Amino acid sequence: MLSNASKYAIRSVLFLAENSSEHKKYGAKEIASELEIPLSFIAKILQKLAKSDVISSNKGPGGGFYTSKTNLQNNICQILNVIENEDIFEGCFLGLPRCSDENPCPIHHIVAPFKDALLEKFSNQSIADFAREIKENGSFLSLKGVSIKGNDLLK
Repeated sequence: MLSNASKYAIRSVLFLAENSSEHKKYGAKEIASELEIPLSFIAKILQKLAKSDVISSNKGPGGGFYTSKTNLQNNICQILNVIENEDIFEGCFLGLPRCSDENPCPIHHIVAPFKDALLEKFSNQSIADFAREIKENGSFLSLKGVSIKGNDLLK
């Protein structure tokens, strides 16, 4: 449902929301390394996000990407709107051109409630809210440096 570009954009913005400030900025290289994302890919994404005021940036020595208080009030849908050319919540999960409640694909009724719930959360929750949840729940944006024992990922 989400493209790699969208996934990388969301992870990058949430990383910046957790770690950056106007006084602590990150370069594309640092973000790529921390999140284990290809540098050339994330650099383009970060530029798009900064140009659209989803995140902030400064050039030159001491420059980099960061989230301001204003940026933190954005939501995930705003990130997705910058990266995707269409509303990803409107399209058919199987890619059929005319899938709807009236003309459903084979999995429409399974996926539609999930998409609606995701759209509501992505629209109504700020980036700051998501960053706070990450800290409170101990979620990971990357598995870099995380020790995993046995089948812990399967639990």
